[in-house]
Amino acid sequence: MESQPLVSEFGVDETLVAPLVELGIPEAEARRALALTGGRSAEAAAQLYFSSGLDSQEEDDAQGSYYFKMVFVVNMELSMGTGKIAAQVGHAAIGLFQLMQEKSTHKDMISQWEEHGAKKVVLQGSSADQLLELHALALSLELPTYLVQDAGRTQVPSGSHTVLAIMGEEEMVNQVTGKLKLLN
Repeated sequence: MESQPLVSEFGVDETLVAPLVELGIPEAEARRALALTGGRSAEAAAQLYFSSGLDSQEEDDAQGSYYFKMVFVVNMELSMGTGKIAAQVGHAAIGLFQLMQEKSTHKDMISQWEEHGAKKVVLQGSSADQLLELHALALSLELPTYLVQDAGRTQVPSGSHTVLAIMGEEEMVNQVTGKLKLLN
């Protein structure tokens, strides 16, 4: 006998809520994203939540505060293993954070980012060329960025662009990366 998913009063498969909450999505917003995507999958709901601005800023906008996020775009044309990707995202996070600490203009952004949960999202980029295009677009919007170039000691050639890190107000970052898929 096949088991049926546990469906809440909102018509949402309850087994899909927990993975979204683990990604830092508030439970109510996780349910909302699942409902809006027809409850197809947690991945579809997460993609909608992070890329479309469902994480509404209405309350904080009224107070003059914004939600910020740090996004990492991984160059998927490189044959990097899971551990290599994790290390490269780590390099990107540290590099971007250090750059932002050096500029006094970014200290408020860091404080607000930390205050609202320090959201981090990892996305798939198709190639080094795409990372460079996204980097240029982010810079044109005056968003802090950090582009990792590998030393070439392990899995990829020296100088390979492995990960692009971007940080900023969520709506602005979504203008750059909103159409990319989550890394799974």
